[in-house]
Amino acid sequence: MNWRILRHAAWLDSRAHFVAGIPQGGALLDLGTSDGETLGHFGELRPDLRLRAVDLGNPPSPDRVRCEFHRADLEQDRLPWGDGSMDAITCMHLVEHLRRYDHLMREIARLLRPGGRLYLETPHPRTAFYSSASHEAAGTFTLNFYDDPTHVRPVSTGEMARWCREAGLVVMRTGISRNWLFAASWPWYWPRRSSRQKWTARSHWLGWSAFLTATK
Repeated sequence: MNWRILRHAAWLDSRAHFVAGIPQGGALLDLGTSDGETLGHFGELRPDLRLRAVDLGNPPSPDRVRCEFHRADLEQDRLPWGDGSMDAITCMHLVEHLRRYDHLMREIARLLRPGGRLYLETPHPRTAFYSSASHEAAGTFTLNFYDDPTHVRPVSTGEMARWCREAGLVVMRTGISRNWLFAASWPWYWPRRSSRQKWTARSHWLGWSAFLTATK
């Protein structure tokens, strides 16, 4: 789905709602950007933003997203941007892969400008009790938290809120991350054959991810 369609209805997606509120021409840093798919959607929604990205792996393809990329270990490396240089930071589906969070949160607090905002997202702790995708889809899509062997442990929004406060940030909102277009499509996909679209719709129907926003 091209996120241009969300420009006038950003409330339909939790992430889009956050990105829509970034100041015009602002700097957005995505931590743990992976293949850059989501950051590319942010660019579709807000082509005016200056996009930055960090990951331990390779940079995303420029065909997917154009951004300033830096490779780093977010448990220990200092990032190359100056203090107060970011209007917004997103960190989605990263913290459940980490064993320590103090350095990450210090860097987030350092990089955000006064009034800058943070969006954290992680699998909801209840996903540890969800059934895995079934039949031929088993092992191909993460529905149970432990379907992904790189997950360390579930993290609650309460724990993320504590990290934010310890770093000097003010918690604004917590909730369930959803794209309501995907969620609404689940009854249509439910009787159909397995596909990425089907299991994506189910995850949004269930409310698979939890989010927190905070400000400096």
